[in-house]
Amino acid sequence: MVEKKATREGYGDALLELGREYSNVVVLDADLAKSTQSYRFKEAFPDRFFDCGVAEQNMMGTAAGLAASGMICYTGSFAIFATGRAFEQIRNTIAYSNLNVKICPTHAGITVGEDGASHQTVEDLALMRVIPNLKVIIPADYYEAKAAAKAAAEIDGPVFIRMGRPKIPTIFDENYEFEFGKVLKLREGKDVTICAVGIMVGVSLEAADELAKEGIGAEVLNIHTLKPLDEKTILESVKKTGSVVTAEEHSIIGGLGGAISELLGKKMPLPIEMVGVKDRFGTSGSIPELLDYFGLSKQDIVVAVKSVLARKP
Repeated sequence: MVEKKATREGYGDALLELGREYSNVVVLDADLAKSTQSYRFKEAFPDRFFDCGVAEQNMMGTAAGLAASGMICYTGSFAIFATGRAFEQIRNTIAYSNLNVKICPTHAGITVGEDGASHQTVEDLALMRVIPNLKVIIPADYYEAKAAAKAAAEIDGPVFIRMGRPKIPTIFDENYEFEFGKVLKLREGKDVTICAVGIMVGVSLEAADELAKEGIGAEVLNIHTLKPLDEKTILESVKKTGSVVTAEEHSIIGGLGGAISELLGKKMPLPIEMVGVKDRFGTSGSIPELLDYFGLSKQDIVVAVKSVLARKP
């Protein structure tokens, strides 16, 4: 049976290890430590944990000050509030000065579930991608989230790591080594390249299995680092397959689909289809219902692949 763990759990476990390894790691949260899993760090290192209350703007400003004083700062909140409410502070105070703040929100995407549109963000990758100096990471499972959060301590400057609420099937194991900025090829294929991030990496692998039954070879790439984008590896794959499908739990505007489209438009114009949220707000529902409602299922990827294959030269 496949193990299921949330990416936010990987973040919480990483913080504990970082706290033991680095005396200058501090953690800030916006009154959501239980939800973001940073409470584990709080219990182990109370003198290095700061609960800033329901005030994400203030939290980011405080983190900037601590980082300017030599600390490595990790901040937690829900993704909608960390990015939307505190955009100006991330842009002007953290990224502009290239400070060592790791922005690590959880509860991203529509899989927040019943909390509905007010707590579901499908715009955060677009907001974070556009900020200079800010690196953007979207882990695919618990082990990648844990490894990415630990690796961020060694990355100079601000980093954004997007994590989710639900327990999802694991893809990797405890031996996984995260390589920042390098696309990870999870499956070889000759007919189409599927570029995926986050929860949609596992769904893409399932879709590739279904496509294989019909004789369609789908190459699956885990684009865990959205910025900087590993253009070389992506273009090598796309040159071989001649078509692309992107899959993300985010709006098709400005996220992974936007990034890949920009790359292909400049360097290798080829047919592309995007699986993601189609320019709309979230809504309340169970996670399986929401994934199906917003077109983020295995079958939606299969349909997109067949559509893009029909458009190949």
